[in-house]
Amino acid sequence: MKYALLVEDADGISRFVDREAVLPFRDFVPPAAPLMISDAMTATGFVFLTLPAGWRGIRHRSPHCQIAAILSGCFRVRAGSGEVRDFRAGALFWMADTTGEGHESSAEGGEPVTMLIVQTPDIPENG
Repeated sequence: MKYALLVEDADGISRFVDREAVLPFRDFVPPAAPLMISDAMTATGFVFLTLPAGWRGIRHRSPHCQIAAILSGCFRVRAGSGEVRDFRAGALFWMADTTGEGHESSAEGGEPVTMLIVQTPDIPENG
């Protein structure tokens, strides 16, 4: 399972890093067959969020280390490095740019963006 991670360099400039979650086969719901599942990660909260169609944010830091599961719409993110990525339904986007210059984001394509955001205490090591 792939996701994009937004991290900061030593100068506080955010940039994207592509990651893949490690999902070994494990017993999770016996007696069902083993499933591909990651290690458990600590969550500190979660929120549902909707960006209205056409919403544009100014440059900001992530308020928490958090992962967003995009449910609908097109969520555009411009990293401090200048790279732009669009995230659509089914995409996972982990934000960890909590101290530097931040990023810009917007709802593109003329429709709202809905997402579920899970807040975490830190970035996963190998998740």
